[in-house]
Amino acid sequence: MEKEDDIYDVLVVGAGPAGLMLASNLARLGIHVKIIDSRKDKTSTGRADGLQPKTIETLKQMRLCDGLLEKGVKVWDICFWESTTSESLHRTGRQIHYPPSLVDVADPFILLVHQGMVEDVFISDLAERGVRVQRDTTFTSYNLTPMQVGRVQPIHSSYVTGAGEKKLIKSRYLVGCDGARSAVRQSMPNSKEAARAENEALWGVLDGELDTDFPDLWSKVVVHGEGKGSVLLIPRERNMTRLYIEMTGEGQAGTKPHELKQEDVMDIARSIISPYRLEWKTVEWFGKYSIAQRVSPSFSHDNRVFIAGDASHTHTPKAAQGMNTSMHDTHNLAWKLNLVLRGLAKPNLLNTYVSERKKIADDLIAFDKGHADAFAKGDGEVLQKNFEENVNFISGAGVWYNENILSIFGGHFITQQLSSAYTGLARPGHLLPPASATRYIDANPVSLSTAIPPLGQFIIHILVSNPTASSSALDSLCQSLSRPSSVLQPCTSKATRSYAHQSRPRVPHDDFEQPQRYLQASEIYTSSFVTTAAKPSFEIADLPPLLRKSPWTVYLDDLKQTDGFGTTAPDRLDGVTRKWFGRDLAEKELAVVIVRPDGWVGDVGLWDGERRGEEAGRWVNGYFGAFLDRGEHLVRARL
Repeated sequence: MEKEDDIYDVLVVGAGPAGLMLASNLARLGIHVKIIDSRKDKTSTGRADGLQPKTIETLKQMRLCDGLLEKGVKVWDICFWESTTSESLHRTGRQIHYPPSLVDVADPFILLVHQGMVEDVFISDLAERGVRVQRDTTFTSYNLTPMQVGRVQPIHSSYVTGAGEKKLIKSRYLVGCDGARSAVRQSMPNSKEAARAENEALWGVLDGELDTDFPDLWSKVVVHGEGKGSVLLIPRERNMTRLYIEMTGEGQAGTKPHELKQEDVMDIARSIISPYRLEWKTVEWFGKYSIAQRVSPSFSHDNRVFIAGDASHTHTPKAAQGMNTSMHDTHNLAWKLNLVLRGLAKPNLLNTYVSERKKIADDLIAFDKGHADAFAKGDGEVLQKNFEENVNFISGAGVWYNENILSIFGGHFITQQLSSAYTGLARPGHLLPPASATRYIDANPVSLSTAIPPLGQFIIHILVSNPTASSSALDSLCQSLSRPSSVLQPCTSKATRSYAHQSRPRVPHDDFEQPQRYLQASEIYTSSFVTTAAKPSFEIADLPPLLRKSPWTVYLDDLKQTDGFGTTAPDRLDGVTRKWFGRDLAEKELAVVIVRPDGWVGDVGLWDGERRGEEAGRWVNGYFGAFLDRGEHLVRARL
């Protein structure tokens, strides 16, 4: 039972995909989280429906994707149709949605699943950890109490229950994931109204089972009829199809949302699809809304109140970005809040949420404006070109961050070793390219992006070609990370105490996942050792003690890198090392790739001198020293 004086670590307002992603991540990490929502129930029909490849990868790592993959529809291609005053409707192009020559992803398709199905997955995950959404609860405002020396004062958030009772919730942090009309944003200074782009379009949306002879029903399809408008068709689960109809055709200008009727939208869609038959056997949902391209001027108030998802940015639905971008907003924020709440990172770490995700929101609006313009014009060639130019961004694989304390550009590797000649795909500020390796301990081929479950840890990938020839360098590197004077060792000790005080909740499937395998060296990071050496040439017992503590993250770089179609693409480099670094490592070279808990690369390093292990150790400690707090004090996990 909740007590009136309970203080939560984080209050999440809004139980859509963004809020649920945040709450799920925090609950998994042992953070005391409260999530409220004004709705009486989860999404039952309509709203968002497409998961992009990067989101699929994230959900796979969280072990939440299997059911969605089984029930959803995979869209592998996209088709373009148009009609003019002189030509009847005809197909103008068809292409693979995520061509391996343009996009490097493990799952090169869009997974179409109802938003309620995504919410269900998170709601079940939260329930396993003892967290339930408090519904019929409307957030109204907050009061941010000034900080006092040595103590963070709680935020007092006001809400109204369905019965009309006015109540307060206390929390250390507040995150608004409450949509485009966000009450949290409206309570923030200088953020009451998001900046609005010039164009605002009215859309009608229909979900239902069709009766049609249109031939490309199970592909993603853009259909444009000159003078009639455009329709986007997307196959859905349970034999349904979603139609997005933009109200821009003749006679539609100036139509208001309340004036738009379901049958009117159906008639427009029939006109655009003509001469093909288009009728509905069933209609599960009809939606109508105006969408403006907006970005909030501020994503944070004093680094204690944050907004994410539609509360911070809105755009058109044509490229299936809303739900994906929103979930990655909060996926970015969750692990940072965990480290700061536990006193393991300096508060300035939270600055990176604002700088990184606002940059992505600005990138999204810039892309969406061009994509929307091309869509409205109905020029198939222009639309295809726009899609090809932006396909990496659309997939999520091409989302990258500017330089900050977490993503160090021009690091040791690039500036001192290879400079402009660097052709590797592992780059600071970018996602770690998908790569597969053989896990030494059980000979299983695994994805290095998803094999280790998300435990709020960094991954320090250490790569050599020959463990025997590099044994001295490996010893020096591991000793540098483990000695008391390092950055990581005192932080590891602090983390051990923090998680003992406020532990990650253990759930039944942990008996199968065994996450403690990845926590033996540190709660802060997992070491990963990758080598091109043959398995018979070394034993795990031959490795330094730090690497021996994590035998489940010793990998053999002996697999061909394939694309998501299961074939070896001609432009793929064989092996993890070649893919990440652009070439093989020499016998005495030592390489390191630091990967953040959200999968983005922090920095990349390569050394080849006699003191390469010591130099790499100083470099790794320098990276973490920019934001980890190695002070001896331990901030209380709860107020």
